[in-house]
Amino acid sequence: MDFVLPKDIVEKAKQVVDANRAAGRRIALAESCTGGLVSAALTEISGSSDVFMVGIVTYSNAAKRIQLGVNADIIEREGAVSEETAAAMARGAMLASGADIAVSITGVAGPTGGSEEKPVGLVIFGVATRSGEAAQTHRHQFDASGGRAGVRCQAALTALSLLEP
Repeated sequence: MDFVLPKDIVEKAKQVVDANRAAGRRIALAESCTGGLVSAALTEISGSSDVFMVGIVTYSNAAKRIQLGVNADIIEREGAVSEETAAAMARGAMLASGADIAVSITGVAGPTGGSEEKPVGLVIFGVATRSGEAAQTHRHQFDASGGRAGVRCQAALTALSLLEP
C-alpha cells in the first residue's frame, strides 16, 4: 500500500507541497468537519515539513475557542458553520503557526446535523494570509449523495486548492 488516502487527494497534496516549496511559502490548517484529513494528506508527501507548519483539529466549539481564539459570541450568534467562524479559525491558525497562509474548514458532513439553513454538504472555508488583509471565506454546497466520506473528501480537495499559490 503506497498511501492511506485516496489517490486524487494525495496527488493534489503533492502539487500543493511542491508549489508552496517553490514559492517559499509555509502553510497551516484549522480543520473541523474534515477531522485532520487535509493534514493527513499533506503528511503523505515526503518532505512536506518544508512547508507544512501545523494542522489543528478543532472539532468542538470549545476547541475552536481554546485552540484558535474564536470568540464565543461569534459561535453563539453565527454558529460553528459560518463565514465568521471560518474566518476566525483561519486567523487563529495563522497566529498560532507563523505560517504564510492558513486555511480553515468547517461544515456539515452529515448524514445528520443539517438544517434548512445549513444543509448536509455545506462547508465553509476561511483563508488568512500574512499580508494582514481580512480573511476571505468560501462557501460550498457539496453533493452529499456520497455520504459523510464523500463530503469530507470534496472538502479536502477544495482546501488543498485554496492552499495553492
